[in-house]
Amino acid sequence: MHYLEKFYYKTIKHDLINKFIYDNTDKLPELQKIILNFGVKTANVKQLSSSLLTLKLITNQKGTLAATKFSNISIKIRKGNPTGCKLILQKYNLFNIFGRIVLEIFPKLKNFNGFVLNRKLKKNSFSYELHDTFSFYELESHYYYFNNLPKLDITIVTNSKNKNELVFILKSFNFPFNN
Repeated sequence: MHYLEKFYYKTIKHDLINKFIYDNTDKLPELQKIILNFGVKTANVKQLSSSLLTLKLITNQKGTLAATKFSNISIKIRKGNPTGCKLILQKYNLFNIFGRIVLEIFPKLKNFNGFVLNRKLKKNSFSYELHDTFSFYELESHYYYFNNLPKLDITIVTNSKNKNELVFILKSFNFPFNN
């Protein structure tokens, strides 16, 4: 069991019960998955392969290519062309990457003071675009291969019923929020 998962079960669950009202303890909100996504505007094979390799290096899991469902003439994309790559993390790997994001990646970002709570939050997910993918130490030594990566979209999905529960869970894990 990962130490963040143990922290959730031993501490955060009790804090949730004390702060919010629940009929059933099985319905307590928890982290369900983290989605890492590279969106590429052109179907460049070199950029797609470097994005897939980046996901493999960061998470030790194989990502999948995302293809378009519909053709779009305005941006010159045909149906079925690859437009990026995506990786969904669950269970143990979820807490590994979540811990790395909170403890290693956010402190390395330049001019980062935290997230503003007034921004548009969904009731059960939080999204962030990471522009500096070289915050991951696996990529620092191979700058030549990964210098033209697109933005990495990080989406954290919970099963919370409202925004207050989502913010409470993320703040409990020391997620950097500004008031």
